Amino acid sequence: MTSEPTTYPGYRFPAEVVRHAVWLYHLFSLSFRDVELLLAERGVVVSYESIRRWCLRYGADFSTRLRKRRPKPGDT
Repeated sequence: MTSEPTTYPGYRFPAEVVRHAVWLYHLFSLSFRDVELLLAERGVVVSYESIRRWCLRYGADFSTRLRKRRPKPGDT
């Protein structure tokens, strides 16, 4: 099992916030502004441009992990 970092170097937000934003964007196919609004409701003030950059940088890795976790055809 790989350990997840608690922070990403060069980013002011904790890794949990970055992961949650990218997860929302990829799993629910939301827009960057929708993710910005959802995070603002939770008290995290972040711009949609930051979310866009996070998704460009970490999105491929996150979407690959999500795809691997999906049940395979024939799994019970």
